[in-house]
Amino acid sequence: MELLLTKNIKKGKPSLNLREYEKAGGYQALRKALKIKPDTIISDVEKSGLKGRGGAGFNTGKKWSFVPMGSDAPKEKYLIANADEMEPGTFKDRLLMEGDPHQFIEGMIISAYAIQATTAYIFLRWAYKTAALKLRTAISEAEEAGYLGKNILKSGFSLTIHMHVSAGRYMCGEETGLLNALEGKRAIPRSKPPYPQVSGLFGKPTVVDNVETLCNIPHIINGGAEWYKSLSRTADGGTKLYGVSGRVKNPGCWELPMGITLREVFNDYAGGMKEGYTFRGLLPGGASTFFMVDEHMDINLDFTEPQKAGVRLGTGTMIVLDDKTCPVGFLHNLEKFFAQESCGWCTPCRDGLPWVQRILQALEEGKGENDDLDTLAFNTRYMAPGHTYCALAPGAMQPLESALKYFREDFMNHITRKKCPWRENHV
Repeated sequence: MELLLTKNIKKGKPSLNLREYEKAGGYQALRKALKIKPDTIISDVEKSGLKGRGGAGFNTGKKWSFVPMGSDAPKEKYLIANADEMEPGTFKDRLLMEGDPHQFIEGMIISAYAIQATTAYIFLRWAYKTAALKLRTAISEAEEAGYLGKNILKSGFSLTIHMHVSAGRYMCGEETGLLNALEGKRAIPRSKPPYPQVSGLFGKPTVVDNVETLCNIPHIINGGAEWYKSLSRTADGGTKLYGVSGRVKNPGCWELPMGITLREVFNDYAGGMKEGYTFRGLLPGGASTFFMVDEHMDINLDFTEPQKAGVRLGTGTMIVLDDKTCPVGFLHNLEKFFAQESCGWCTPCRDGLPWVQRILQALEEGKGENDDLDTLAFNTRYMAPGHTYCALAPGAMQPLESALKYFREDFMNHITRKKCPWRENHV
């Protein structure tokens, strides 16, 4: 398989500096892109089948096409790289930023040119200290080489990239909450419409894209839309970073063809379960996705096929549940995080998530009651999509809803035995 995103990333080796990146073919895509009309780039990215790698899976070129263009469009536009990787179990963007920072910067420059944005921001997770250092160095090197700043490579296009280190809240990863945070306001979601592509940062047209998404752009420019699309096994184009964490033999993160099956990732790359542990299920895309179990093993992992089975790919970074981990305790840990990270802007999320967290804690402490499962199920409907301002609470309910379906007996045992059976049996 041809590596794109990770071809310059070698385990135990430092990331490439500017000269090394150029020697490996870096910034040739930028030179090529600056000779292409912006609307052609947008069209090619749309045709490539690249979908947003942050979890939503919306066609990237289509998203860009909503930005006003032409002489009547606002002169100030913004591109924002969402590098606030706070999704539990997700670590793919960190790999790209630390391993090949110039690839990321080149992707940002081309993307900004495509939508004619003259200012860009990297909204970075506060804990990513190494990534911040490497990105600042890469930005400085790119400026000195003429790839950033005024009149880039004498093309007439100018771009400034600023680094913004997040205050460290999960809500900042939601694109409109991110915009508010970048403006110095409370990180709460905005009502849509208007969408950021029309009225975003400071009321100007804005595109917010995930780090992995942006890193794909130079490769689409170099290879072409059809070539990029052909790398996938399904209609969604390109390659994808898939990760696995938990009690597997080989936890890690790999670049693989988009649409590879869950069975292949789990067995061939993660190596299956460690000796002494049995697979019960996994969350396929960070914490805010539905559980996938044995019946889902042959699903193609793209942004389309899992939905047909009632599940969702999300970020593609899997958290594995084994037979020696209590599902109720597993869920309690996740829901405690989501409750803590709620911005409190809407009632279902503000009140519902702590309510769920308290019920799960009571079950773990042997204080569960017979109607608790009905109350938990009610909350999965109460915080379903369309009932909240953003996707935080609906995402938090996906692991709970599917756990009640697949691990209901574990929940019932907590109630009938007035204790956590897992602690009794495995500690």
